Amino acid sequence: MKKTQILYWVFTGLFSTMMLGSAIPDMLVDPVAVKGMHEGLGYPVYLIPFVGVAKLLGVLTILLPVNRRLKEWAYAGLFIDLIGATYSIIAAGMPAPNYLFMVLPLLIAVLSYAFYQKKTNQQGKGSVKYNEGKIFSASAVLQ
Repeated sequence: MKKTQILYWVFTGLFSTMMLGSAIPDMLVDPVAVKGMHEGLGYPVYLIPFVGVAKLLGVLTILLPVNRRLKEWAYAGLFIDLIGATYSIIAAGMPAPNYLFMVLPLLIAVLSYAFYQKKTNQQGKGSVKYNEGKIFSASAVLQ
């Protein structure tokens, strides 16, 4: 149990750091983010801060003690962001090192999610509830 908790927090910390590190420049519409998403991939500039805020909300959701359903949605959204970014890099015809790097955040995301599932299954032995509609609650920490 303790080993699972440690590995969960290691991978979740790494994943959160990577996602937050890409969310902040997006939210601030930093020139580097504009160059990568607008000039490099062709996305409209107005989409960049939206994606950044979505990533920030996803990171906060996987880090905070919230209901399991929200965590599942947050993981799904962050996976979609990473897979979409990988596809966009490939479709834009960028060189292999650009999209091969994406294996690292995707692998860390998979490990974070896998240990999240293992942790919740060990704690509740499959009987974890969804906090009966409560989004934030002290009992969510125990899940």
